[in-house]
This record gives sequence, C-alpha cells and structure tokens, in this order.
Amino acid sequence: MKLLVGLGNPGKNYAHTRHNIGFDVIDELAKRWNAPLTETKFNGVYSRVVRPEGKVMLLKPLTYMNLSGECIVPMMDFFEIADEDLIVIYDDLDLDVGRLRLRQKGSAGGHNGIKSIIHHLGSNEFNRIRVGIGRPAPGRKVTDHVLTTFSPDEQLDIRSSIETSADACEMSLSKNFLDVMNQFNSNK
Repeated sequence: MKLLVGLGNPGKNYAHTRHNIGFDVIDELAKRWNAPLTETKFNGVYSRVVRPEGKVMLLKPLTYMNLSGECIVPMMDFFEIADEDLIVIYDDLDLDVGRLRLRQKGSAGGHNGIKSIIHHLGSNEFNRIRVGIGRPAPGRKVTDHVLTTFSPDEQLDIRSSIETSADACEMSLSKNFLDVMNQFNSNK
C-alpha cells in the first residue's frame, strides 16, 4: 500500500493557509478519487482507496504540524507500509509560490513537521513533494507568514501547484519515484 500524507494543522483557522498546503493536495486527491477522508486512527483522518495501480491511503495527521510523526509512523506500522511507499507533501519557504521540488531523502531543512517524521521514523529516507509558499516580506515573521492565506495574485499559481502535486502523486502510483522526480522537477 502507498501512503500519501499531507502535512498541516487541524481546525478552521488554519484552513487553506500556506502551512496547510499538504492538506490541500490531499483534499484534491480525495476529490479526484471520490474518496472522502472519513476514517480516523492514531490522531489522523484518512481514506483507503483501491486504484488500478494498487492500494493507496490518503492521510492528514491531526496532531498539529510539529508532531506529524506521532500519527504517521504508527499508521505505517499498523498497516505495514514500507518507508519507500511513503510520500509526504508539505510547504517550503525556500521555493517560490507555484514551484515544486520532489526528493527521495534529505534533512528536514528547518521544517518541524519533517523533523518529527524523521525522529519517529528513525530515517530521513522517504519521498517528499515540497510545495513552494514563498518567503515572508522583509520584517515579517516566518510564523506569521506560514499561517496566512495566499494573496489574490498568488491564487492561480497555488491552484496550479496543488493540481500538479496531485498529478505527481498519481504518477508515483505506477512509476518509480525517481522517474516522477525527473518529470516534475524539470517543470516550471
């Protein structure tokens, strides 16, 4: 089974903020596949889907961003999901709005949700889709920036990046993640 995880924070006040872009990608996939996230376990909400490519789980941890690993790793253990079948979708300050970067492993890069996953998994070798949310304006705190919604001028780019991230997830069900990286990392 493949596990597609979008990182974010639960609650209406965090909905569609920059930090919740992972949730938005999971919502896009759930909509495409008519697979609403209605099941709960290990402080996460999820759905299981059988697709032509195999079994897939969509997951949104409800632990808050900084504790994401507390939901993801028990879910992986319970459903016997291998590290290489995990894809985590999350926000990245170092990418412009609308840009994506896929990786197979690496450091947390200062992202607390990824730090939590690495800590609980005991490995940094898992697939990632980083979605650009841009840097804050000079003088603005990072914490304030990530908890804001996208401006009207950014809406077209962010909608496109959500759809493209979902496309990458779909391709990853039938192709090696390295092939998915090669295709989507070269796209603007």
